[in-house]
Amino acid sequence: MTLSRLCLLALLVFSPSSGWAVEPEKTRNIDPWEPLNRKIFAFNDTLDRWIVRPTAVGYRYVTPDFAEQGISNFIVNIYEFNSFFNSLLQGEFRGATQAGGRFLVNSTLGLLGFFDVATPMGITPFRADFGQTLAVWGMESGPYVMLPLFGPKTLRSSIGYFADTYTSIPYILNENTWAWGFWTVELIDYRASLLDSDDLITGDRYIFLRDAYLQRREAFVKRGAVDDSFSDFEKDSEDWEEF
Repeated sequence: MTLSRLCLLALLVFSPSSGWAVEPEKTRNIDPWEPLNRKIFAFNDTLDRWIVRPTAVGYRYVTPDFAEQGISNFIVNIYEFNSFFNSLLQGEFRGATQAGGRFLVNSTLGLLGFFDVATPMGITPFRADFGQTLAVWGMESGPYVMLPLFGPKTLRSSIGYFADTYTSIPYILNENTWAWGFWTVELIDYRASLLDSDDLITGDRYIFLRDAYLQRREAFVKRGAVDDSFSDFEKDSEDWEEF
């Protein structure tokens, strides 16, 4: 783990706002750090406009649809390991069986996960991450946070994101070149999946994306649909969580 990430994780964990018992969601300000968040968003947006999005456009252009789908399947399969682990931590043993079964089947019969053969066999996805695990354990979501490079999060999902990153297969294998290559492809593949939704963003981009993220995150954590106006913009709530 790099020093910068250690410092960021320590800040998130030991922030005065990171207490497990906080005021109810409906009465507190979900975005108390908005001025700083907007500045970070502007940085991320510039990075996306000049580097990430053009790379994603090029990736989609040169990658056949079947290959792009295979890469997406491979990435999702890697994180089935995290879903299995977090399902156990949540006491979701049926979910752990599903996630573990999908990982084993797709990693073998599906050729390392490039082909999703588990779904046609009736082994449906069961997504879980450590941010969700913290919610099950009683930790409130905390304020909305815009992280440099890593995008929109809540305080809770930020802690969960870094915990999942450093308990994921790419990190556990301790092969830095492979791990960073995987995370780079993951970012590009995820951004490519959102290209068709770019034109749906209207008005204040910061507010639109913040509200879309928070509603999608709530639906993921609660494992249920949340009525919103972003269903066409966001992936299905059962998909692996966001960049």
